[in-house]
Amino acid sequence: EGVKPAITNSIGMTFTYLPPGSFTMGSPSNEPGRDNDEIQHQVTLSKPWYLQTTEVTQGQWQAIMGDNPSAFTNCGDNCPVERVSWYDCQEFINKLNQQEGTNKYRLPTEAEWEYACRAGTSTPFHTGNCISTNEANYDGNYPMTGCPKGVYRNETLRVGSFQPNSWGLHDMHGNVMEWCEDWFGEY
Repeated sequence: EGVKPAITNSIGMTFTYLPPGSFTMGSPSNEPGRDNDEIQHQVTLSKPWYLQTTEVTQGQWQAIMGDNPSAFTNCGDNCPVERVSWYDCQEFINKLNQQEGTNKYRLPTEAEWEYACRAGTSTPFHTGNCISTNEANYDGNYPMTGCPKGVYRNETLRVGSFQPNSWGLHDMHGNVMEWCEDWFGEY
């Protein structure tokens, strides 16, 4: 199908094209830190979609919602928005769809998110078996078993502060947690 160009909307949100494909969702039973519900299984995503290349920023949230609920404002408009519920995100999406005159914006499903995060890899991280605090923002005092410790910044960082995965997506590991469209359940 070929690579499609990125799309940028009226408030500067940039979305990258993700092709359909199959992948193994979940993690092997011997992976450190694995939860019992992460049973590996084959998933096929039959339709392409677009995903924002970064987490939603405080500036983007402010532009749509008119407020900023975030606690970490150290990097201004380019900090990821945080302290938002799934319902807050649905309201943001509804207002964004209205502003853009469409109904195409939504959160990714859990399968879409994991496929996008993996970006064709099968390791715990798109960087391999370990991810360093030079590659993601997390508490480096608690690395994956067998991986080196790193720094603990104790705050969010500007979105896109680290190299993206091979599909051009930033901060798929670390910084803040992301919401998915569907709910938690057994695979």
